[in-house]
Amino acid sequence: MNKPNILFFFTDDQRFNTISAINNTQIHTPVMDSLSRNGTAFTNSYIMGGSCDAVCMPSRAMLHTGRGLFQICGKGEQIQPDHTLMGEHFQSCGYSSYGIGKWHNGTSSFNRAFQDGDEIFFGGMDDHWNVPACHYCADGAYPVSQVLFDDGIGTPRLRDAFVDHVTEKKHSTDLFADAAIKYLTNRNEDNPFFMYVSFMAPHDPRTMPQKYKSMYNPEDIKLPENFMTKHPFDNGDLEVRDELLATRPRDPKEIQRHIAEYYAMISHLDDQIGRVLDTLRSTGEYENTIIILAGDNGLALGQHGLMGKQNVYDHSVHVPLIIGGPGIPKKQLCDKYVYLYDLFPTLCDLIGSQIPESITGKSFAHCLKNPDAAARQAMLFAYRNIMRAVQTKDHKLIRYTVKGETIHQLFDKHSDPLELNNIYEDVSEDLILSLTDQLKALQEKAKDPLLEGVPS
Repeated sequence: MNKPNILFFFTDDQRFNTISAINNTQIHTPVMDSLSRNGTAFTNSYIMGGSCDAVCMPSRAMLHTGRGLFQICGKGEQIQPDHTLMGEHFQSCGYSSYGIGKWHNGTSSFNRAFQDGDEIFFGGMDDHWNVPACHYCADGAYPVSQVLFDDGIGTPRLRDAFVDHVTEKKHSTDLFADAAIKYLTNRNEDNPFFMYVSFMAPHDPRTMPQKYKSMYNPEDIKLPENFMTKHPFDNGDLEVRDELLATRPRDPKEIQRHIAEYYAMISHLDDQIGRVLDTLRSTGEYENTIIILAGDNGLALGQHGLMGKQNVYDHSVHVPLIIGGPGIPKKQLCDKYVYLYDLFPTLCDLIGSQIPESITGKSFAHCLKNPDAAARQAMLFAYRNIMRAVQTKDHKLIRYTVKGETIHQLFDKHSDPLELNNIYEDVSEDLILSLTDQLKALQEKAKDPLLEGVPS
């Protein structure tokens, strides 16, 4: 039997609880709902965190290399030549590798990962209606020009960007979906394809066609139970750009507007993913395609008084992950702990290929057919040199090191999934010591340079 195609939809800043059929009836996502019914949704999928405020950059480097946060090159701005990339490996397995949309890990690594592509955005964020994009350049010499950039908190400015064209008045989500549809419609190869469609949405600036904005009335949006007007203490990064996107103290009505616009962008994404899938069906390849939907990191949007993803709370490290296709169980929810960077070795197992030696992630392919199979028992989370956390099935311990002082939070994952009630001072010393030991062991295994006792 021929190897299955792989179609990978990757979203930007999509939090885990933004799919109607799985965990949020406030949002309209019929296509993502259908993907969950036709595959397996992992309800405890996470990123390890971030080594810089642009969390998506290391997150994407981890995804494409199958390596942990402290095992990638720098902060993920480039990929080391000896770190095999997902698309690079699939090429060696006979796949045509095609990349579309956002790439935050250097031009040379893009060309290693993909034999071809289109509408490539090299960067972290930009104007959704005027995306500075590149057509695929076989020699890797992507042109650099100045474009107008608005980060949402200051005066727009000119900056250098990789760009050879700007498609005005077409939203990034439509631009990338159209490129995917064009590829599926025109391809004439006999070998299977690996197509990576990496959207810029729902990352801010949160703009979208009026049709989707009209779907959500901010006044009808229910604020999350862990909404706070401000974070209860200095977490070490309260002045980062994302935290300046809303007034402080946080205003409930303003947060409702932010969430409404966030949902609108995801509903727009949902529609465009549906168009790509309709095209895949028309080619006759749908039944022989592994389809993946995942997000690079979450987002606070008012939870714990925060706006961004520069923290290790659940809302920021917990991401959506759905896998469907030939041989993958349908209508299944799997609650095993998995990292997003475990996906690379998992796909290797699913297509029957060897796992590259440079990968440090763990395949969870066995969990697809056996939800009771052994998997990760604890998770390590990190943000820069100021936050470390360990999460087990029962508890989550966060340690902050800010201006020479250490602050701890401890949450009961069963009774307090929204991480509201800090019980650090109320539990036994034995529990604290056990979690601290687990944290240190995970840090050592992950090659974390910031072990307990090392100053920030």
